[in-house]
Amino acid sequence: MISKFNIRVYGILINEQQEILLVNEQIGAFKFTKFPGGGMELGEGTIECLKREFIEEINLPIEIENHFYTTDFFQPSAFKNTDQLIAIYYKVKAKTNPIEINLMPFEIIENNKVEILHFNWVHLSNLNPNMLTFPIDKKVCEMILNLKEILK
Repeated sequence: MISKFNIRVYGILINEQQEILLVNEQIGAFKFTKFPGGGMELGEGTIECLKREFIEEINLPIEIENHFYTTDFFQPSAFKNTDQLIAIYYKVKAKTNPIEINLMPFEIIENNKVEILHFNWVHLSNLNPNMLTFPIDKKVCEMILNLKEILK
């Protein structure tokens, strides 16, 4: 039974080489690939959340370019089946050179859980929804690919 909402905020960052930033994460034995971002905290707005997540995870200040997508279908959380997931995606741009992003795997300890994160750039020509783990990310990936086709 669903008992609460879990609000997640993600950034779509594309560099000058037409590469998009993805993150491979591992929490315990569970490995997944997603867009950079994370959970909104109480008392925080969506934009503030995304800026915080980019600083915490990759020390990259960002600017929000525009809202890209908000979940429009029911999605239970993969981590807690009592949560309904709402994901909000923004197109973002780096305030500093994104080439300096740490591409080596590293650990974050949060709520007594060890998370291993590994950021990587994927050229838009190689981007595929199957690279991503979660249904909402897959939908956003398809939307990005459809836009890329429209913009040709």
